[in-house]
Amino acid sequence: MNSYDINKVKDYLLNLQDKICVALEREENGQRFVEDIWDREEGGGGRSRVLCGDVFEQAGVNFSYVSGISLPPSATARRPELAERQFHAMGVSLVIHPKNPYVPTSHANVRFLIAEKPGSPAIWWFGGGFDLTPFYPFHDDVLHWHKVARAACVPFGKDVYPMYKQWCDEYFYLPHRQETRGVGGLFFDDLNEWPFAQCFAFMQSVGDSYIEAYLPLVQKRKDMAYTDRERDFQLYRRGRYVEFNLVYDRGTLFGLQSGGRTESILMSMPPMAQWKYNWVPEPGSPEAALYEHYLQPQNWLA
Repeated sequence: MNSYDINKVKDYLLNLQDKICVALEREENGQRFVEDIWDREEGGGGRSRVLCGDVFEQAGVNFSYVSGISLPPSATARRPELAERQFHAMGVSLVIHPKNPYVPTSHANVRFLIAEKPGSPAIWWFGGGFDLTPFYPFHDDVLHWHKVARAACVPFGKDVYPMYKQWCDEYFYLPHRQETRGVGGLFFDDLNEWPFAQCFAFMQSVGDSYIEAYLPLVQKRKDMAYTDRERDFQLYRRGRYVEFNLVYDRGTLFGLQSGGRTESILMSMPPMAQWKYNWVPEPGSPEAALYEHYLQPQNWLA
């Protein structure tokens, strides 16, 4: 593979989208993803897929490839050297909102961006990760999630998992709530310190690990009985997901500022959510356990 083989990255991402959609559909009762192919006037386009079923109240798995003559402010604010460069950005992004409150919400993203300017070397990097947002957590589920995350990182160095696990804890944090969004996972960005082929291989390792990390949790929990109490708490906690995505998520801001397809960008929003004024969990309740233990960053694999 040459130094910057965009087509190889694109082919991988399209195949990853296919594999994830097939795996999720197998958990449903015959429901299938609806696909939209879209074009972006400034350059590029995408393939958006959304499933609304019995297991997954809303699951979105999107591929996008956008290009343009200049990067949006969300990209250049942290890296002014990228200003006035043409760019190509591509990735697969997914958010799964299950119906059963005992099945955690999950998010994953893998992406590649290259910025070019005549007479200057190209600037490229990879990013991505996956994170888990349970409502009624199970310790074994959290351990499984992080074991798969660690295994994806091991071939690339012993310090990779601790570094990107910490970055995930810090990134998926709501300062105005003083709590994490969930129990974390992996988050990495601006990855270009290794050779291109090695960085690409790491992105693939993370992308390929998502289904291995998430599907067993769905299979164990999707048929558990629940009541209106658990459903109400799920909808309340989904509000935190909305707050993070609209206020802090760089991917959402990049998509909107770069003129991406709004429907595809905002498919990360849950189909239903609610807010309650000044709500606090009852002491000693399962809801309180989420706040007291699982929304506190920690070394799950210690």
